[in-house]
Amino acid sequence: MLNTPMDVLTAFPVRKSGKQKAAFRAAVQGYARELGYEYREEKGSFGCRNVVLGDPEGAEYLVTAHYDTCAALPFPNFITPCALLPFLGYQLLVCVFLLLMPLIPALAVGYLAGDFDVSFAVWYALFWVGLGMMLFGPANRSNANDNTSGVVTVLEIARTLPQLHRGKVCFVLFDLEEAGLIGSASYRKTHKKETNRQLVLNLDCVGDGDTILLFPTKKLRKDQTRMEGLRKLRGSFGEKRLDIREKGFAVYPSDQGNFPYGVGICALRKGPVGLYLGRIHTKRDTILEQTNVNLLRSALTSFITRAENRNRSALSKE
Repeated sequence: MLNTPMDVLTAFPVRKSGKQKAAFRAAVQGYARELGYEYREEKGSFGCRNVVLGDPEGAEYLVTAHYDTCAALPFPNFITPCALLPFLGYQLLVCVFLLLMPLIPALAVGYLAGDFDVSFAVWYALFWVGLGMMLFGPANRSNANDNTSGVVTVLEIARTLPQLHRGKVCFVLFDLEEAGLIGSASYRKTHKKETNRQLVLNLDCVGDGDTILLFPTKKLRKDQTRMEGLRKLRGSFGEKRLDIREKGFAVYPSDQGNFPYGVGICALRKGPVGLYLGRIHTKRDTILEQTNVNLLRSALTSFITRAENRNRSALSKE
């Protein structure tokens, strides 16, 4: 049961097994009913189940987040979305780790067997086991930022969005993002016509960091009308800053990439390599700042309602 969106953090901290996900979805269904939203579950590829609140066909905006829990890793998933060399360097280190870690036991087995052809077979098997554990291994039980923070923020916006504006917004919680953006790809396939025009605001890891950054897709950056509206979100709020990455290197791997007009939204810390996202996929992922949730709820609600008011004003003048 959910009394407030923040209850997800304590009542449904892990959403990886089928049973855990089903319990979470049932709680969201009850919460949606209390708020007056239409609720549905949509099945997709590989057994994923996306949660949909509102009217996906009539909406102008999708406010989204993935709700599945990642696997636990021995090292954090370190992302520098605005710095090319650190971004590539970390990806290279992960590849080296996956390739070299199985090598020692594989060579040992080959030595004991007296046949180093066996080493290759063992190495190959262990490589795929390691890769599978990164994607489908035991759940990371600490996932306050990735992505309980996104789920909480989506539900907070749904809770506080004025009734007058609810018909233009659909809230979607994607499944199987951690397995390769499967839930959002399935949703895009099912709703291709609608999502060709909808603005998708995707919240992923928004709970830990003072710089909240928006990453619009390439197609969206070319739409100056929509970008002008998003630019008005920029500003400083105490120690927090909300900004948009429009130029330079910008890669934020999340569900918004499956939509033409997608915006990835995340919170980042500052360090020697610039803005970064760390801690996630490990037991250190324990921070979910309520201030970030409140800031995004206020900013995105204002953005949606201002846009609708502008549209109504323009229509009344015609």
